[in-house]
Amino acid sequence: MKKRSRIFVHVEERFEEAIDYIKESKNFIYASMFLFFAAVIMGILFSNYLGILDEVLKDIIEKTEGLHGIGMIIFIFNNNVQASFLALILGIAFGIFPVLTLFGNGLIIGYVIDKVSANAGIAELWRLLPHGIFELPAVFISFGLGIRLGMFIFSKNKIKELKRRFFNSLNVLIYVILPLLLIAALIEGILINILA
Repeated sequence: MKKRSRIFVHVEERFEEAIDYIKESKNFIYASMFLFFAAVIMGILFSNYLGILDEVLKDIIEKTEGLHGIGMIIFIFNNNVQASFLALILGIAFGIFPVLTLFGNGLIIGYVIDKVSANAGIAELWRLLPHGIFELPAVFISFGLGIRLGMFIFSKNKIKELKRRFFNSLNVLIYVILPLLLIAALIEGILINILA
């Protein structure tokens, strides 16, 4: 029983540290949100010029074809975890990877919003909301922390700050981002099965 309670206390402490680091990084997270939504708006406004994205969407559809239930949930979770992990780790290169990836994903979402609302009506977009409630905060946090990691270069003690940001980011990934992405994948996988 003591061992179990020690594990619980350890998890609780790591979770609190993760929340503190998220609060400390809020400006970077807000910046990632702004960049994403700016790209979404651009994707909507310039959708007529973004036909090249049809190939990207076709590739995604092909990868998920035939997936149902647990297979779809695992695919969604793995895809989101990979993107979040890469955003955190590759942010070390001055935050370039998370910035470009955020912008690209925002453009795709904006393009899809425009096409879906034009073909099936704006009411069809409600399907994106349930999993987005959990997925988007996880994405904004991971990409914001990735951008912050890359900004270590402007610190006085660069190596010390890089280590601090890196380990704090991994802590947030484990105790905040992964649980949010798991919930999002479960909701999205179940909804796809129900609505298919």
